[in-house]
Amino acid sequence: MPAKTIDEVLARLDAILQSPEASSSYLGYFPALYRKVTAQVKVGIANGRFDDGPRMERLDVAFANRYLDAYEDWRNDRPVTGSWRAAFEAGECWAPVILQHLLAGMNAHINLDLGIAAAEVCPAAELESLHHDFNEINAILFSMVQEVTDCIGSVSPWIWILDKVGGRTDDRLIEFSIWKARALAWENATGLVRLDADGLARRIAEIDTFVENLGRFMLKPGPLMRLALFVIRLREPNDPRKVLAAFC
Repeated sequence: MPAKTIDEVLARLDAILQSPEASSSYLGYFPALYRKVTAQVKVGIANGRFDDGPRMERLDVAFANRYLDAYEDWRNDRPVTGSWRAAFEAGECWAPVILQHLLAGMNAHINLDLGIAAAEVCPAAELESLHHDFNEINAILFSMVQEVTDCIGSVSPWIWILDKVGGRTDDRLIEFSIWKARALAWENATGLVRLDADGLARRIAEIDTFVENLGRFMLKPGPLMRLALFVIRLREPNDPRKVLAAFC
């Protein structure tokens, strides 16, 4: 059954993190990060940070259910969107570094799922009233970047190599990914909310194709970056439980 409250979302994420799949593959990395974010959103709602707390909870739950449903579908060999398929396939492979696993999940969830969830929660006439609270989530995410990069650095001692090859530190890369993804998600929501059922299905399929291709490029970039990522990966733990311990 879909989650109905943020507390149920947190319980479902806990169940994933405690499952054998999370400790025997790399599929637990994204939900470990996602749980931290969801917990902060819950705190923000409780503290009156948002203009409309109940609506923000509905959005957060609708958004989370898209990941939770995709995860269950993947585990049970049911079809998933191309965006999530790229992320989940990577979660069963040794080669991607921790940061790539996180970015692949963020790519699928924000670039595809967030716009759909916002369009589901708010009809066209009310969508603009969501914009402030939508942007407030950005502030929460940006406030967590240092904590996330510290977690990554504690288990990925050579992540600094990205500075030399990509010209962008890992925290800047995460900030850039969040900012660009959420801007695209809002743009998608403003378009999706005006479509009929047929147009909605076509547009979601188009977005999914774009996001899947973007995710696969993140996971397999150019040759120089791939070499750098391989070197970084050699110093990361092969036991996912050690990485999860850094995040949980």
